[in-house]
Amino acid sequence: MTARWGFWRATGDAPYKGRWPRSEAVCCPQVQALKSLLGNPVFQFILGRLIGSYMLFVGVTTRWQRVNEAAVLPFWEPDGGKAIGCIWHGRFPLIHKMWSFKRGVPKAKMLISQSREGGIVAHTSRTVGAEVVRGSEAKKGSSKPKRGVEAMRDMARHIEGGGVMAMTPDGPRGPRMRAKRGPIVLAKIAGAPLLPLAWATSNRIMFEKSWDQFVLPLPFGKGALIWGNPIAPPAPDANDAEVEAVRLAFETEMNRIAAEADRIAGVPVIEPAPPRAEAMMEAAETAAQPT
Repeated sequence: MTARWGFWRATGDAPYKGRWPRSEAVCCPQVQALKSLLGNPVFQFILGRLIGSYMLFVGVTTRWQRVNEAAVLPFWEPDGGKAIGCIWHGRFPLIHKMWSFKRGVPKAKMLISQSREGGIVAHTSRTVGAEVVRGSEAKKGSSKPKRGVEAMRDMARHIEGGGVMAMTPDGPRGPRMRAKRGPIVLAKIAGAPLLPLAWATSNRIMFEKSWDQFVLPLPFGKGALIWGNPIAPPAPDANDAEVEAVRLAFETEMNRIAAEADRIAGVPVIEPAPPRAEAMMEAAETAAQPT
């Protein structure tokens, strides 16, 4: 293994779908040192603040075209809030441009994973103005809890108190631009609408080999900020088929505005990944259930 593969390729973790044996990563001193560094709270704080400051800089140096901003204005009222803002994982960096952090606007919190990298992202989020809730789904076959249930309760309480949650519905591992059921279930529990969000810039670096085709925005370009039409949550007594219908409508609106943002910015449209086979089977089974 050579150093030029980088940390992600060496470990096989996201954003790359690794094909390199993890045993090699375990015995690689450079990888172990980098893992230790990523887990250092001081390093996480410094790097997170630097990244957050860079994102703020990009945000103020980009010429933005705002589309359908009227959809979010009611949620910025002092008695607004109670919504779930969602953006695809690959477009996470400039999510702060989609919300107002002025006095009186309901507070926004971001769901961040509990991974080493999540610690960095948490400090990035706080730098741009949003607080965080830590937690993510557990890996299949893992016996270690990921605080998912507790995080769901924390988010529901924040929303019920008039706040707003921000999530990446295809995170943390994809498939790209395919909405999972988590945000829909949270919307059902909290009785909160789902607010699709998307941005794109003409100056960008896209990491085509990452699972989410992550977009790193660059300054001094032109861009688009698009707020989608809010999607009503499932009814409290909604069955699986009705929850799936909301998920599909939500995913469709998310992908519509993402494609529109790319076209306005004048860049190639990032396409969704094919749905996972198991997700397709689950949807088929749900649709076959009697109502």
